[in-house]
Amino acid sequence: MNPAFRFLQLAAIAIAIGLSSPAQAVTEIHWWHAMSGELRKQVERLAADFNASQSQYRVIPSYKGSYTETVTAAIFAFRSRSQPAIVQVNEIATATMTAAKGAIYPVFELMRDEQEAFSPAAYLPAVSGYYADVDGNMLSFPFNASTPILYYNKKLFRDAGLDPEVAPKTWPEVGDAAKKLRAAGAVCGFTTSWPSWINVENFSAFHNLPISTRANGFGGLDAVLTFNNPLMVRHISQLVEWQSTKAFDYSGRAQTAEPRFQNGECGIFIGSSATRADIKANSKFEVGYGMLPYWPDVAGAPQNTIIGGATLWVLRNRPSDEYKGVAKFFSFLSKPEVQASWHQNTGYLPVTRAAFDLTRAQGFYDRNPGTAISIEEITLKPPTENSKGVRLGSFVLIRDVIDDELEQAFSGKKPAQAALDSAVERGDKLLRQFERASPDR
Repeated sequence: MNPAFRFLQLAAIAIAIGLSSPAQAVTEIHWWHAMSGELRKQVERLAADFNASQSQYRVIPSYKGSYTETVTAAIFAFRSRSQPAIVQVNEIATATMTAAKGAIYPVFELMRDEQEAFSPAAYLPAVSGYYADVDGNMLSFPFNASTPILYYNKKLFRDAGLDPEVAPKTWPEVGDAAKKLRAAGAVCGFTTSWPSWINVENFSAFHNLPISTRANGFGGLDAVLTFNNPLMVRHISQLVEWQSTKAFDYSGRAQTAEPRFQNGECGIFIGSSATRADIKANSKFEVGYGMLPYWPDVAGAPQNTIIGGATLWVLRNRPSDEYKGVAKFFSFLSKPEVQASWHQNTGYLPVTRAAFDLTRAQGFYDRNPGTAISIEEITLKPPTENSKGVRLGSFVLIRDVIDDELEQAFSGKKPAQAALDSAVERGDKLLRQFERASPDR
């Protein structure tokens, strides 16, 4: 037979087979998240990179509003069986998600079932510990993690006769620097964002003090709040005293303090490490960086800080093909080069040690002073029961209670002890309500 004719015959058969067999359908995986602005672009880039890396699965990220709006949307969707496979949930809702056993697919089980490599040892302990159960099994996938650091205005430091290359390390040093900044004409010495997260939750972890009994809630739902201890009272009392001269100046909840630092009002600002890019972009002065301050007379301090941010939870009752894709997507997100890029482009922590090592080897920390401080803080010492995180029910509401009582103290309406006692009393009521409503009760 003519070789050319034989080739045409085979080609025709191949084309016929191709036309008679439908193309393999791509499995779509829906991911609901709360990242807006530039972070939304980075999330979409992650999904696009994963989609381009293989042809079986397509991750579709969808912005659903704030963390609260996102998790609320997922809850309602679950009830109507229209839930996504992946939902991003902020760290303080971990206990609430953990209690929803019938709705969540623990990540360690997912990765085991789909035979994807997944070892908690690969992740930074202060990150993995926050999202693990008492046996060390990771319940959700660490995604965007941050921790508080200190920022300072080098120009205002020079004007006040302070060394612009040395960040204050302790609370007494912060107080002294703030007084000098005020004397030199600064509107305020220092301020902080996220009052409870920084001045109660991370303050406690950095001094190795518990927020509550039962290992900050990791050990059971019957935890009782204990943060109205002598050191916490002393710290809040000191802030109140500094408030009277605006050495410290309370600026409100969440991130409302950040613009005051960016526009040069306050010489020192303590806020999330993830706001570094915004601060650098919007400030017209050179910024210095330091660790979260501590009281030097406290034995063992500093310990380590804890994280904020969010994690990725997998929801049940989705088709099995989707779970195979979710497991592969999480393996993709765990790659050192992917994590390093996310860390460097967003300011969030790298969740794996390999990503941290790669970022360091690439010279990123040398080129961008201050970017390694967040990792140094959370890895300063191995986490203890007091410093691996908070696993308390209804903690979103409890944090609001703490912020409310701190405002009572800062405004002079209550002494620090009375404000903290009230926060504990009100918070414990919320814990008991959560405990009664929990299916584990």
